Amino acid sequence: MIIDQISWDHYRTFLAVLETGSLSAAARDLGLTQPTAGRHVEALERAFGAPLFLRTPQGLLPTEKALAMKGHARSMSAMSAALERIASGDMEDVRGTVRLSASEVIAVEVLPPILAGLQEEHPGLEIEISASDAVEDLLQQEADIAIRMVAPSQSALVSRRIGKITLGFHAHRSYLARHGTPGALGELVDHRLIGFDRQLAYIREILKRRPDLKGIGFDFRADSNLVQLAAIRSGLGIGMCQHAFAARDPDLIEVLPGSLDIALETFVVFHETLKTVPRFRATFDALVTGLSEWVRLPLATKAQRDTLESEREDVPTTDSAD
Repeated sequence: MIIDQISWDHYRTFLAVLETGSLSAAARDLGLTQPTAGRHVEALERAFGAPLFLRTPQGLLPTEKALAMKGHARSMSAMSAALERIASGDMEDVRGTVRLSASEVIAVEVLPPILAGLQEEHPGLEIEISASDAVEDLLQQEADIAIRMVAPSQSALVSRRIGKITLGFHAHRSYLARHGTPGALGELVDHRLIGFDRQLAYIREILKRRPDLKGIGFDFRADSNLVQLAAIRSGLGIGMCQHAFAARDPDLIEVLPGSLDIALETFVVFHETLKTVPRFRATFDALVTGLSEWVRLPLATKAQRDTLESEREDVPTTDSAD
């Protein structure tokens, strides 16, 4: 069999077997029968003249050749999905599929109300979200639009700087009521601290700017920002989170205000070839507007609270009548 005549379906099956470790699981994921999945893999093995998987009691283990093919198969998968999204859409109207890439915490906590308004305005728009702290490759079209905490360096990408998402130490007021509020960084050792289980890219970036944080020990660890945020909200301890979460939730109190002094530059990014396609442009613009409001939320909330405090102070007091 000539390699360049192999159907994409065969490579898709190959990739599914790589990811699931068995023909039966791959067949279920793809809606195929197990014999069909087996024929796809066998056809690839004949074309490449070498086995791609070793049959073991633990399942199918990829050979070196299969592992070498993995990256190319994933690129083909991303390109196929991108072509399907393009074909699904309208070049004249805001209609069709847009795939977004964002961190878990942004995808869960920030994007839903923005996208709800967008889809109310454009009912023909379909949204896919890849919620992960991994940076998906826009040039390979793994996603159409990405929200990133680092400026893109590729010239083919169009980006809009949103501003800085600021972080601080926070705790639920119930935790502080039970354990007190630390007055200095050195007092954090006397508290239950919530932090990361492993150093993801943004954590490494934070530690470059604040090497003094490397020595902090965590009593509750998770590699998910969502899990850490849930722990803070439950009153489990003190952890790092965005000021905007506290601005939206009066029960989240900043601890040692200003001591963390960390901000994440935020960008909305897409490929320059998509900027004239209505559905991508509309989604990009909605994300820019919504995220800009999110970034400004802590300052806006502080101004509102300061105004309320000022109004309370200005209200004259009167003696009660005897």
